Amino acid sequence: MSTFENFFRLSVASLLRDRFLYLLFCLALLALILIPAFSLFSMRQVQELSVTLCLSTLSFLLVVVAVLTGASSLWRDVEKRYTSSVLGLPISRTSFVLGKFCAVALLLAVITVVFGAGSFAAIKVAAGSYPPDIPVRWDNFFAAVFFEYLKSVLLLALAILLSAVSTSFYFPFLGAIAVYMTGSASQDVYEMTMGAYGKELVPIARFAIKAVYYVIPNFSAFDLKTNAIYALPLAPVTLLLTLLYFACYTGIILSVSVWSFSRRELP
Repeated sequence: MSTFENFFRLSVASLLRDRFLYLLFCLALLALILIPAFSLFSMRQVQELSVTLCLSTLSFLLVVVAVLTGASSLWRDVEKRYTSSVLGLPISRTSFVLGKFCAVALLLAVITVVFGAGSFAAIKVAAGSYPPDIPVRWDNFFAAVFFEYLKSVLLLALAILLSAVSTSFYFPFLGAIAVYMTGSASQDVYEMTMGAYGKELVPIARFAIKAVYYVIPNFSAFDLKTNAIYALPLAPVTLLLTLLYFACYTGIILSVSVWSFSRRELP
């Protein structure tokens, strides 16, 4: 077994000892139990509301885990001088950063699979109470679940990048939240700027908005909730381009993270 695999297992074991994750697990289980009941408040769109609640809850859970673990993973090890002992072993800083990233990405994948399976049962129960006019397109639903996972992994990579260059927890934590909120709204702002409203802006403002749009990750591209809720068809070309966007953007962010952490002076 390679040194990277050993470090990866240690990183996973460290995550499993975090009590906060067990609290999130209990809250997620409670949400799945309550979703069919809350869906009954919409007498005509019980199924649609249950799908909305499931996907929104999953998105919230993944964002919370990605931001908290991504922002604290490197910072906590540096703060506790854990890096001094680990990097003294035959393990590079590249393996250290990627091991942390892969461990949290695996945790996000487990959360996605477990909550996705629970959502399937919750939607079935809700839809059974009031049979819908349009049945659920489960391919759309699980595509939406998968892209929510990709969005959280991209956010995780960004949080690790901020953690690799920061000496405190607050900068990567607040920075990741700010970028997530900006990236979730950047598409709407960009389209508004390119429309009639944008003609009233000064050129420097339009340039700044365009620059932010192209630099900040576009998280809205991963949002397939509308397709899953109303059984709208998915465009394969759009999904493929989004996957390519995810791979390129995540690869660039991780490369910069490794480069930054490799040149950082550690205590």
